[in-house]
Amino acid sequence: MYKNTPLLYSTKGIGNPIALLHGFLESSSIWEPFVEKLSENRQVITIDLPGHGKSGNFEEIHSMELMADAVFAILQELKVKEVTLVGHSMGGYVSLAFCKKFPILSKAIVLLNSTPESDNEERRINRDRAIKIVRKNKDSYMSMAISNLLSAKNRELFSEQLEKLKKEAFNLSEEGIIAALKGMKIRTDETKTLLHFNGPKYMVAGDKDPVLNFSDAKLVAKKTNCVFLPLSGGHLSYIENKSEIEKLLHFVD
Repeated sequence: MYKNTPLLYSTKGIGNPIALLHGFLESSSIWEPFVEKLSENRQVITIDLPGHGKSGNFEEIHSMELMADAVFAILQELKVKEVTLVGHSMGGYVSLAFCKKFPILSKAIVLLNSTPESDNEERRINRDRAIKIVRKNKDSYMSMAISNLLSAKNRELFSEQLEKLKKEAFNLSEEGIIAALKGMKIRTDETKTLLHFNGPKYMVAGDKDPVLNFSDAKLVAKKTNCVFLPLSGGHLSYIENKSEIEKLLHFVD
């Protein structure tokens, strides 16, 4: 419980903690293929962020700072003094907000299909448009949004994994989805936060990502002195490039 609201997390393994943070419309279940092996050598913490998975809704807007506070509360409960953060998409935004608020606790950071940059005007308009669609037909929006994260070829190749993502997403509440959309829309630019972060830092990008422009990601990585890991695929590198991500998680820090 956090603020009298359910906040689900799990932990496995001992020492050198790593927190895995999922993206928008996802849950901690996306990390299941990695936890068993990764936890053989370290503590692996997975979290359902506010409004996602089995965690409840906290406010009308789930800002990245609010989500970072929720992560902090869990780490405090687990008595974690230093943590490596891995965030997919929205989870990357939360990781950066955490690094900014709790720098002493932040050991290393991996932005997986994510960016420190804030939404531009077009993206903010699209967030508002998405909110309207969610209110009219939530399930239709989620099915479309998740399918559009991959190329047509990879949608077919990873159809089973996509269907699992959709099935879980259909259980999310309208309030939780909208709260996250509003939170992402107003998030601040954290390029300076990433630039001044002194620990190991990585940006992972798919060369055909329909959400985050590959060339822009490469430029941001260079500008912020991040190790840049280019991969072949779209926005779901943890599915499309499982072996590469597994290797990175074992050696990130």
